Amino acid sequence: MSVPTEAPTQRKILLFWAPLAATWVMMASEGPFLAAIIARLPDPTYNLAAHGVAFALAILIEAPVIMLMSAATSIVRDRVSFVKLRNFSRALCLGTTGLLLVVLIPSVYDVLIPGLMGVPTEVAELTYGALWFMLPWPSAIGYRRFLQGVLIRSGKTKLVAYGTIIRLGGMVIAALVGFFLLGIPGAWVGALSLATGVTIEAIAARFMAAQTVREILEGKLDGPKPGDITYGEIAKFYYPLALTSLIGLTVQPLLTFFMGRSVSPVESLAVFPVVHSLSFFFRSMGLAYQDTAIALMGDRFVNHGALAKFALGLGTATSTGLALVAFTPLSDVYFMTISGLTPELATFALTPTRVIVLLPALSVLLSLQRAVLVEGRRTHLITVASVVEVITVAVVFTALGFGMDMVGATAAFSAFFGGRLMSNLYLAWGSRGIKNG
Repeated sequence: MSVPTEAPTQRKILLFWAPLAATWVMMASEGPFLAAIIARLPDPTYNLAAHGVAFALAILIEAPVIMLMSAATSIVRDRVSFVKLRNFSRALCLGTTGLLLVVLIPSVYDVLIPGLMGVPTEVAELTYGALWFMLPWPSAIGYRRFLQGVLIRSGKTKLVAYGTIIRLGGMVIAALVGFFLLGIPGAWVGALSLATGVTIEAIAARFMAAQTVREILEGKLDGPKPGDITYGEIAKFYYPLALTSLIGLTVQPLLTFFMGRSVSPVESLAVFPVVHSLSFFFRSMGLAYQDTAIALMGDRFVNHGALAKFALGLGTATSTGLALVAFTPLSDVYFMTISGLTPELATFALTPTRVIVLLPALSVLLSLQRAVLVEGRRTHLITVASVVEVITVAVVFTALGFGMDMVGATAAFSAFFGGRLMSNLYLAWGSRGIKNG
């Protein structure tokens, strides 16, 4: 069960990648859309800050399931591997949902959020309500990413994009209902919208993958030698990927912790989700490239050269796009007209955006590097790279935000960029020789 990988042309790579990129771009558009909604509701500064904190916690809790798409793309090749990875995925989904419930125990929450993270009281109260709306989030994410990985391995990337369109539709409807009818705080509207969207997408993925799943379970896609993968082998393969996500996704909560104790904490927390969602829009195109490269790499990395050529063009284009927003009058259009920020908050957002203009290009490179390591079954190196990234983030923010009293948001995105750069450098060093091994 695989997609053809013989000598892909740049056009073939583009056609395979485009639906996945569309999926990620549509997901990335959620952040700017919700920020614009929240900014137009009462108490926008506190609610934007709470939305950022709630989202940071939600993606941290979902970290163990986020790599299920890549795992399914790489592992699911027959009935045995499908059934065992499906069971493995279900256990992860239940575990992450249980973890979110633990965080929502009032005594635990008070220790973690206003206590350990130092989130201001007004923001912490809004965040607590938002997290209850996010309760379906971890399981819905894990379930649909597993099924989407199966679809990608089958070459049905367009169905993944269709699912995201459905997700966006559900999210927009929920956001508009919250905006016009419910009268709830903006942070809660954002959480309701996100949770509704991913739940609807998970249901849609089940229906869209039904035929492929049925064929797998009937053994129609089995090779001449059925697989005999064990749960231990799945765990050994997946553990570094899950740990990578967990470590990597600590960056946003870590920066939230730091910004809450730095110069201009409320303003920094307010603009962080706006700048982050803008950068994620351009980075998303590179994030989509990881599963493309895994699926098209070919035996013994025969197609790496063609994939690297495509990555170069993609990285250049995405960073150029972010630079146009950061260094031209488009910044006012985006931050004030589209996002609805006040002129003061827009000023806070501009410098951090300029700091990270090369981040989309680094994200493309990271996706290609990770694809090589996943196919080479060297996933532990990805984990080490994430550790390097988080350590760098902490060191850089400490130096800039606390040592030099830099505005929290600017220090945060400077640290974010520095961490990603060090991660890329480590993977370039750590993966040397794998393609020839």
